[in-house]
Amino acid sequence: MSSPYVIDGDSDEALVDRARRGDFVAFEKLFERHRAMVYRYAYQMAPRRDDAEDVVQEVFVRAYQNLHRYRDEAKFTTWLLRIATNLGTDRARMAQRRQNLEQQEAAGALTWMTEGVTEDPVHNLESDRRVAALRKALAALPVHHRNVIVLRDLEEREYPEIAEILGCTIGGAKLRVLRARRALRDRVAPLLEEDAR
Repeated sequence: MSSPYVIDGDSDEALVDRARRGDFVAFEKLFERHRAMVYRYAYQMAPRRDDAEDVVQEVFVRAYQNLHRYRDEAKFTTWLLRIATNLGTDRARMAQRRQNLEQQEAAGALTWMTEGVTEDPVHNLESDRRVAALRKALAALPVHHRNVIVLRDLEEREYPEIAEILGCTIGGAKLRVLRARRALRDRVAPLLEEDAR
């Protein structure tokens, strides 16, 4: 006789289990539930809406294709962010030459990144000048530094989850964040001085 108490059949774990058994509707529910989170993260790594949408689609395609590899001891959202991080790193490597050319052509003026953006996650900065300098400095960081800044400071992820996403220890995650913040600070300071002249 079945128990009168029903386990939540709508939890991530239950939906993943159903999706593994071929229930595509269950996977669509996961997509709808977590699409916005993955988009926010992707948008910080590639702040063009079209690119961020492409990343979201590819993350969920890879997730669906690799459901058999997902281990239940990690949260499903953590696994999705790990896929997004790996995908972002791959895309950054492929686009490095193009980015370098764009930066040279822009001659240090990438203000277009802040024009017309309504969902700016760096809302607490005091002025457009600081936002522009921060975006420019963030875009110029190596992808491994940019990823940890996005995870910790923009997405506000906790260190254990960052460690899980990056596949390192919690101490290693803290060290990576510290190094990335120093690298960002070193890039922002001259930009602010340059604008102040």
